Amino acid sequence: MGLRVLAAMSGGVDSAVAAARIAEAGHDVTGVHLALSANPQSHRTGARGCCTIEDSRDARRAADVIGIPFYIWDMAERFQRDVIEDFVSEYAAGRTPNPCLRCNEKIKFSAVLDRALALGFDAVATGHHARLVDGVLSRSADQGKDQSYVLGVLTREQLGHAIFPLGDSTKAEVREEAARRGLTVADKPDSHDICFIADGDTRGFLSERLGAAEGPIVDQEGAVVGSHQGAHGFTIGQRKGLRIDRPAPDGRPRYVLSIEPVSNTVTVGPRAALEVTSITCGAPVWNGPSRFDDLTVQLRAHGEVYGCRFEEAGGGLRIDLDRPATGVAAGQAAVLYSGATVIGSATILSAS
Repeated sequence: MGLRVLAAMSGGVDSAVAAARIAEAGHDVTGVHLALSANPQSHRTGARGCCTIEDSRDARRAADVIGIPFYIWDMAERFQRDVIEDFVSEYAAGRTPNPCLRCNEKIKFSAVLDRALALGFDAVATGHHARLVDGVLSRSADQGKDQSYVLGVLTREQLGHAIFPLGDSTKAEVREEAARRGLTVADKPDSHDICFIADGDTRGFLSERLGAAEGPIVDQEGAVVGSHQGAHGFTIGQRKGLRIDRPAPDGRPRYVLSIEPVSNTVTVGPRAALEVTSITCGAPVWNGPSRFDDLTVQLRAHGEVYGCRFEEAGGGLRIDLDRPATGVAAGQAAVLYSGATVIGSATILSAS
């Protein structure tokens, strides 16, 4: 007997093929599109943004082709509170959040899953490129599209009610299948960047909400080398757009080393000063096997992986890297892997 499955349909090719595969497997599938914007635009701008009226129509057309019921759920208020406001407040505090990760945690696998289970569904299916083996999260077969990192915050219980039908396929295979199935989204561009900042101007988005506040850009000795209009416009490891008044003594580029929101100060220095080998994290979420080997950690989406060791202390986690990493920012997630299998995750608090 098949499961009752709620298929989250964004209007893109991945979620459409995921829903089609679940339906073809004999499950009782209902498609749902999440309306996450209070004022959706009519059309996307290339591959930027999502949650437009066009996307909801694409999702409905895909559901019609598949032959499943389709609904739109208004999640705009939850998305505004749990993702957008969180994003702004994290930047205001000098941290660098990952809104996709927060959306998976708070919207798709909290608000949506909770409602789905209350309505009698057994699971939620999405178009994420990741694998689930006996409820354990693992990397996708398509390493270039792997999204296990942004799913690493999910609990064992949430993963137990999740289905990722695309985990064994490459993106090229998904597009080919969509075309065979007659899904009009087969060639639709992937959405990227931050979905609620359609023009890609994160600094402008934050300035509009947090306001401009001139502050100094200083070097490691504290000498003022430039100014800015808001520390929230910077991220650790940033090189471009610093507008520094004078070059470094050695003529090499400078990078953002730290962001201090209270004094509104941005500190810059050489790339070598970005290197860290020890990372302090908050409370971990353990969602994988308790026995593991070949331990690695990924520190940002589509970032490098590093061999590591970890220990729990004071309710948090300390991770020691086998080699230095750069651009490690507070607010990002550290996701631990054993080979291709996710062990758990924690939010980065600091690094040294």
